[in-house]
Amino acid sequence: MNILLKSVKIIDKSSAYHHQVKDVLIKNGIITNISDKISKPNNCKEITLNNLHISNGWFDTSVSFGEPGFEERENIEHGLEVAAKSGFTAVAVNPNTNPVIDHKSAVEFLMNKAISNAVDLYPIGNLTQHAEGKELAEFFDMQNSGAIAFGDYNKAINNANLLKIALLYAQNFDGLVMSFPQEKTTSTLGFVNESLNSTKLGLNSIPALAEELQIVRDLFLLEYTNGKLHIPTISTAKSVKLIKEAKKKGLKVSCSVTAHHLVLTDDELKGFDTNYKVLPPLRSLKDNKALIKGVKDGTVDMVTSDHNPIDIENKKVELENALYGTIGLESIFGSIQPVLGLDIAIDSLTEKPRAIFGLSKLKIAKGEIANLTLFDPEMEYTFTKENILSNSNNSAFLGKNLKGKVYGIYSNKKLVLR
Repeated sequence: MNILLKSVKIIDKSSAYHHQVKDVLIKNGIITNISDKISKPNNCKEITLNNLHISNGWFDTSVSFGEPGFEERENIEHGLEVAAKSGFTAVAVNPNTNPVIDHKSAVEFLMNKAISNAVDLYPIGNLTQHAEGKELAEFFDMQNSGAIAFGDYNKAINNANLLKIALLYAQNFDGLVMSFPQEKTTSTLGFVNESLNSTKLGLNSIPALAEELQIVRDLFLLEYTNGKLHIPTISTAKSVKLIKEAKKKGLKVSCSVTAHHLVLTDDELKGFDTNYKVLPPLRSLKDNKALIKGVKDGTVDMVTSDHNPIDIENKKVELENALYGTIGLESIFGSIQPVLGLDIAIDSLTEKPRAIFGLSKLKIAKGEIANLTLFDPEMEYTFTKENILSNSNNSAFLGKNLKGKVYGIYSNKKLVLR
């Protein structure tokens, strides 16, 4: 599809047109012209939208769709449509499926489901067979089939030797190992943050210590092996400090934070709303501030929605019995932009996550492939059920005021508008 984007503000710090308002002409998937004013050619669709901004296409490094096994929550086809209309041209899909993604055929199943889609799907393979934490899965075969990283979603690797071997083995083919930061023995019965709130509400808790102990151990293993490690969805101020110190030492470590851990606290639990039951648990305002600072100074490499649709049967129950997870693709941009600022919010969704997970670099310039997100960063609104695109409604942002609305994407020669 050939399209002409009229009067768009370009947000791309690597582009000569950064923060400039231009017309952008795209022919056969390639940016062919960027100029102050371009006349509409024949056989071209003109796009004119209020306060239209474009950036390189966003990439979410932690998304769950359910298929195979939990299609009642979300299937891949519809999940990719949600991603596109939420501004994402690429997603990394977690292996929390049934069966899990621990072999090449399972990776290929996911890849085939996304053929010819506007959104690129990148599977994350399990670190261990059957996600049981006992024996390593076959990384090399999975990477050859399309997997971009290896980790057991929301499950810590309790066996230190197993993680050590994984970090050593993955170096043979530059594989990226992921380790979820929660030490099991200090958090066995807990499901919310250990704080005054958990005490008042009488809820079993997970201390910040559980996350920090795991990170300390994993960083020691990383230093010993000289490997490459990604720590997903950190949630505490001390975690930021530990990773900052590790980076100063030259360790090859990266990390992410979720949008809800940047802006929500465990004060939300006072209503016993299961939409706020997430893993790691929502922490304190002090942690929010440290995580935001970490993103701004580059310690925290990326922001993710950690989009995890959960069906109503597993959410509309007592808090203790509800499954962990919130959807987040639809709300991520509007929730993080007010606290990070436009440029840093875009950077946390584009350049750094693509580089760390081995995806090709994007640039808004003549002759480059058009892989773009279209949005209005100024639109303010209250997030309601009408804003939810997912099949599941378990959003931690219901009723929250957001700033920034997504129009859609242009990617793989396809235009998808919300």
